[in-house]
Amino acid sequence: MASDYSGVQKAAILLITLGPEKASTIFQHLKEEEIEELTLEIANTRSVSPQDKEDVLNEFYQVCLAQQYIAEGGIGYAKELLEKALGDEKAQGVIAKLTASLQVRPFEFVRKTEPSQLLNFIQDEHPQTIAMILSYLPATQASMVLGALPPEKQADVARRIAQMDRTSPDVIKEVERVLERKLASLVNQDYTIVGGIDAIVNILNSVDRTTEKHIMESLEIEEPELADEIRKKMFVFEDILLLDDRAIQRVLRDVDNADLELALKSSTEEVQNVIFRNLSKRLAAMIKEDMDFMGPVRMKDVEEAQQKIVAVIRKLEDSAEIVISRGGGDDIVV
Repeated sequence: MASDYSGVQKAAILLITLGPEKASTIFQHLKEEEIEELTLEIANTRSVSPQDKEDVLNEFYQVCLAQQYIAEGGIGYAKELLEKALGDEKAQGVIAKLTASLQVRPFEFVRKTEPSQLLNFIQDEHPQTIAMILSYLPATQASMVLGALPPEKQADVARRIAQMDRTSPDVIKEVERVLERKLASLVNQDYTIVGGIDAIVNILNSVDRTTEKHIMESLEIEEPELADEIRKKMFVFEDILLLDDRAIQRVLRDVDNADLELALKSSTEEVQNVIFRNLSKRLAAMIKEDMDFMGPVRMKDVEEAQQKIVAVIRKLEDSAEIVISRGGGDDIVV
């Protein structure tokens, strides 16, 4: 029976059943140690009955379905639909597997709220409460809310996110109660790591440049050491000078020419020269010509184009396709 197999064994059976082409695609999204573990398990799997293969596939399908339902409407919605499709007992089993393996984050209801509505919902809360909520949100959503807060509150909230470490489940529950939402069943009972330098860096890399500059200038006055630590991890468009030619060429492959033209419109001559040096002569000439005929453009459009390119750079760095040399010894590649 499929229930007799461990999680790793089921994953190996699933990959064997899917075939080499689909399995190789899945491997691209796994960590190196996970690939090694699964490869070893696949190699040690001798024979699996057709029934067990079908059971593993069905279980995988049910978990995928549950994840989709959770994304659409949360745990309660997923449970209701699964109970109708699978019955109470089976639905409970699928949900239990998911909640054990997935950390469904607190304030899940907030993630489905428009930033403008969320701002109205939390702007009068204490800065520490706002910082906690924003720490649990995707960086793009959090950046919109942070950028719309009053200037005097922005730096305070940013500082609190950066300095936040661990938050007690009781505190989280209390904040959720204040916000008149009860998500106690979704809160991990262990202390939840939230916030920190990486969290505020992700948010600041997504806000508009005016908000980012204001926050960083305020932090440099109030918390110079913290500001320095944040700045070391941040990446702005002009920091493209930190990339070597090969990395720049890799970035430019994923950048739309129209965005590049806009982004270079207000950049320094040094940045322009580095970009043009890494384009073909024909493409560089074409972009220069387009920029000359472009005329005046809104600064907001320029910043949005630069932010798109920064997002490409950060994505490539996260996937280890490029290395950003920030001046620290950790960035040395041999």
